[in-house]
Amino acid sequence: MEKNEILKKVNEIFIEVLDNPQIVLSEITTAHDVEEWDSLAHIHLVVAIERHFKIRFTSKEIQSWDNIGDLIDCIQTKITT
Repeated sequence: MEKNEILKKVNEIFIEVLDNPQIVLSEITTAHDVEEWDSLAHIHLVVAIERHFKIRFTSKEIQSWDNIGDLIDCIQTKITT
């Protein structure tokens, strides 16, 4: 799956979980850029992403993400291996 396809789906998940249709993610988007993205929302987002892509993230992986691009790279690695 291409990065742009993953980004599109992750964006849809963010819109649904955070209940904000105005969210537009890019690879450089961080939690500071999305008002509703707090620590509790982060957990819900991770769970929703894991469910959708049928993958599991380790705590180390989650802590290593600095932005959406890092998340997408992690997803892409997991779904292609």
